[in-house]
Amino acid sequence: MSPDPHGELPVDPDTRPLHFRRHALLWVFAGGLLGTGARYWAEEAFPASEGHWPWATFAVNVIGAFVLGVLLELLARLGRDEGWRQRVRLFGGTGICGALTTYSAFALEVAELSRASAVLTAMAYALVSVVAGIGAAWCGIACASAVDGRRGAGA
Repeated sequence: MSPDPHGELPVDPDTRPLHFRRHALLWVFAGGLLGTGARYWAEEAFPASEGHWPWATFAVNVIGAFVLGVLLELLARLGRDEGWRQRVRLFGGTGICGALTTYSAFALEVAELSRASAVLTAMAYALVSVVAGIGAAWCGIACASAVDGRRGAGA
């Protein structure tokens, strides 16, 4: 290996992909504990009834999409995905939002609604969940953009 021609630049000694780095996994794990706890609380507080709209899963998925949109847009506007911004993304985005939102429970609930002969509810739940999630993420991005735009105008 030839010497680094840009010795004046900082070099990350850990060249492994981010998902193999211990510190990255710990940030995701810590955030995941919080996200999983919040989702568990929501599911316990608002349990789904057979054949009825699963409000808890719907709410955590839409809220998580909105928060992820806000978080990632703000972090992108603040600079490169490194240092504290990367740790916040791993902890809040991948960890908290990744554990809070749940595609597996969503898919299971669509199947259970169908099995309970609530096929129209299952179809509506699937469609509305996807559209609302995309809309929530878009709203989160728009809100973060507006906040950052006002911050830049006031500076």
